[in-house]
Amino acid sequence: MERHRFRRLVLRALNGIPPRFTPYLENVAIVIEREPSAEDRAQGHIGPGEDLFGLYVGVPLTERGGGSPSLPDRIIIFQGPLERHFAPHAIPREVRRTVIHEVAHHFGIEEDRLAELGLG
Repeated sequence: MERHRFRRLVLRALNGIPPRFTPYLENVAIVIEREPSAEDRAQGHIGPGEDLFGLYVGVPLTERGGGSPSLPDRIIIFQGPLERHFAPHAIPREVRRTVIHEVAHHFGIEEDRLAELGLG
């Protein structure tokens, strides 16, 4: 898939987030990378043979104190693994699912709860 089309899928997923939540995403950089680095894989606790579709890098809102401002959080969406793992017709749905999954981490939702919600 062409990079600009993939980027539009990510933007469409972000635009689908309810407006009451978008102010909390103002300090979050959304980054699209072709492939995860070794550091990304380690940070995402991804073992050999597993795919990493997205990664949240930052301090969840639920863990922040009233101290000094933090660096911008990042949500990274990895195009290559999504394209390899899913059929072309399923990629828009899976990009949306991945974006929502990573945004949920920003809000402090853990993996077990995401699995209960069908986003794990």
